[in-house]
Order: sequence, then C-alpha cells, then structure tokens
Amino acid sequence: MVMQKILVIDDDHDMRLVLARYLQKFNYQVLEASNGKSAMAMLEKEEPNLILCDFKLGDIDGVALLAKIKIMYANMPVIFITGYGDIKVAVQVMQMGAFDYVTKPLFPEEILLTIRKALGKTTESNQDASTELVEGKKSSTVISDQYIFGESPVFNSLLEQIKRVAPTNYSVIIYGETGSGKEAIAQEIHKRSKRKNKPFIAIDCGAMSKELASSELFGHEKGAFTGAIFQKIGSFEMANGGTIFLDEISNLQYDVQVSLLRVVQERKMHKVGSTKFTELDVRIIIASNEKLWDSEGTTKFKFREDLYHRFNEFTIFIPPLRERKEDINTFAQYFLKLTNKELDKNIKGFTSEVENIFQNYVWYGNLRELKNVIKRAALLTDGDRVEARTLPFEISNFAKLQFDDAGIIPLEREIEIKNPIMHVAVKDVVIDAEYELIFNTLKKVKFNKSKAARLLNVDRKTLYNKLDQYQLLKEKNK
Repeated sequence: MVMQKILVIDDDHDMRLVLARYLQKFNYQVLEASNGKSAMAMLEKEEPNLILCDFKLGDIDGVALLAKIKIMYANMPVIFITGYGDIKVAVQVMQMGAFDYVTKPLFPEEILLTIRKALGKTTESNQDASTELVEGKKSSTVISDQYIFGESPVFNSLLEQIKRVAPTNYSVIIYGETGSGKEAIAQEIHKRSKRKNKPFIAIDCGAMSKELASSELFGHEKGAFTGAIFQKIGSFEMANGGTIFLDEISNLQYDVQVSLLRVVQERKMHKVGSTKFTELDVRIIIASNEKLWDSEGTTKFKFREDLYHRFNEFTIFIPPLRERKEDINTFAQYFLKLTNKELDKNIKGFTSEVENIFQNYVWYGNLRELKNVIKRAALLTDGDRVEARTLPFEISNFAKLQFDDAGIIPLEREIEIKNPIMHVAVKDVVIDAEYELIFNTLKKVKFNKSKAARLLNVDRKTLYNKLDQYQLLKEKNK
C-alpha cells in the first residue's frame, strides 16, 4: 500500500515535530516546510495528497499561500490551523477553496478526523477522474447534510419565499453572511423545482483562478491551451437541464463576467478553443456575502451592472444566526445528531450552561461555526451531555470578555474594582492581574493569540496553558 503524503507547513519547529510524529503513527508520510517560500519549493518537487498549514507564517499568510497552491494544484485539499480569534479569515480561505480549518489548541483526534475526511473525499473524486476527463462526465454536487429550517418568523418567511420561487425559472440572488447556508438554500430551491431530477452543480467562484475560470465554467477542447490534454466539459454544460449555483460570484474576474453575460443573454455557449455552440437550458442561482450593487448605482467589486440586472429576478436575504437566536437550539440539536452518526456516539444533548452560552455568543461564522464547534465538542465529550469545558475558551467565556468603552477593563473586573472584597489572598490578586493583562492584550490584537504571545513576551504554548489554567481555576471555584 502506497503511503499518502502530507505536507505540514508551520514556522514553529516543535509544532511540526509533534504533528509529524503523530501522523506517522497512522502511516502517513510527512513532508515539512517552515514558511511559504520553502513550501512552494517543496511543491515543485513533490505532490502531496494533502497540505496541513498554519494560517500565519513568517513570510506569507494563508490567503496568499492558498492562492499560490491552487494555481499549482487546483484540487489539492488544504487544511488550515488557526487561532479562534482568526475565525473570520479562516472562513475566507474556506471560500477560496480550502477544505477545512482546525482551531488551536489542537486536539489530535480532531486533526486526524479532518484529514481522513479530506483524503476520503479526494480518493472518491479521483476514482472517476480519468473517465471524467475523457468522457466529460461529472455527477451533480450532492450535499449530505440536508438543510433544515428554524422556527423563527424570519425563517418561516424564508421558507415561504423558497416555495414561491422554486417552481419558476427565475434567476435568484441569495445574500447572506459567510456560513449562513447559501448553498443549502440554493439546493433547496432546486429540490422544489421542476428540475429536481436534473443535475445541481455548485461552483465556488472564489476558488477559481483567473486562468482556469472560463475552462471551469464553459469547458475546453483538447489542445486549446498548454496542459489541455483532454476535452473538458464545463460546469454549465454539466448542469444542462438543471441548476447551476455560482457562489461568491463577486470574486469572478471581470473578463469572465463578460463571457457569462453572453451565455445568460443567448442561452448558448462554446468551449474554450471551439467555435461550435451548445444550446443551454440552465437555471442560474448566484450568491454573495455582500451587496453586488448599491442603491446609488455605483459598482462594487467591479461587478457588471448589466449582468447584475440579468440575475436580479428574485432576491433572498438569509438573516445571520445572531438575529434569530430562537433557531440556535434547533440547529445545535440537528448538528449534534449528524455528529453522533459520524463519530458513532450517542450524546443526548447539551447542559443548560452550554445552551445559555450558545444563546449569548455572537456566532461570527453563523451555521458553519456552530456546526464546527459542536463537532469539536462532541469529539471531546465522553458522557451523554456536551459540557462547557469542551467548548473553545473564547466561546465558553464570551460573556466575560466584554470590555468597557475604552476597551481596557473587562466589565466583570470593573465591578470587582468598584466593589473591592477585603481579605483577598495575594496569590488570587496575582492571578486576576495576570488574567486581566492577558485579556486586555487579546482585545487589542482582536484575539489573535500569536500576536498576543509576542506582545506578552511568551510563546504560544505558554499562553494557551495560561488560558487553560485560568479556566480550570474558575471551574474549581464554582
């Protein structure tokens, strides 16, 4: 059996060493790189099966590195390691085509599970790769996690909109924050339409390079350009008769928008390198996490006005999770059910403390963040209820991390200062002062632990240990 290769990119030597030793136990061959430059040099000589990469390196960040990787290996699964304070940028690399991300502190079982899932998905897709290239066949995108609807009034309204627009052939624009379920809504529209027995093809426009976007969307003929060894069927042709979903369409290059406008207007297309036209009968659903066109008529993201108006036959806005808190428990229970099945566990629910934490957290990453938090917590749960100790520190302590207007003193500490308690042990004062210093620093750097560690003149491991120790002390003193 050929060992699968994993390239670990991290500027922390100890972290690379720990990951390498752990992964080698499971028969993976581990390659190592300490920065972006050495990683790219490695990729010119070796083609790993997967890349595990720290988001912040000394010479490059994850966004820029992922873009370079995707140019060399478009289908390479990349998993990022990031601090929880970087959740927003982690979601950004997911939009660009990263497979997933794991947050620090790292749990070996979580990393292994994510790697196996990524490699399993790659293996499945590669089994039919040669047939797909030669014959131009590709199955429609399938989402294993069926979408469910919340119980809030806004979600009832959303369901009503889907019911009304689904049977039509209208083009639809779906607006929603990252992680809010835009693709799932698009598939729900498809499943309720007259095209439900035809293909549903989902394309992430942010993950396509400028050079290959036209080929990905419209296909190409053999020999159309360097590297075009076989004829390729484009996504539009694969979706013929069904629905194509163009996610994060604002990332589509301007010249590709011109070609797309012609396809939308004429309902026919030709492959790159061909003069033969193919008739199309495709419903188009697009999505964006920001407005494509504002009320004053000025463009955003260089999106063509004429193309926007072609798409703008019906618009759906997905509200962020923080605006429909009554739905949080519904989705949490659903994600726990999925995770139980994945991990072969039987966790019955959440403690009341966890439910309260979920209600008070902001959920920057919306449903995707909630799902990832539950998957992580379930992995660490041995009993029949998910407890607060299994949640990331920033979530379980979110209510305590609110600062005053000056952004200096946590509100909880401010109350203690205004109402001092006498006979406090010196050790407790030192611990509280250390706690206050750490969180004031984290606040200044927007909870980027790497930056905070540098400002505090400690390494990242020490910072994580301090946070864990403080959490244990609080649990002990409850």
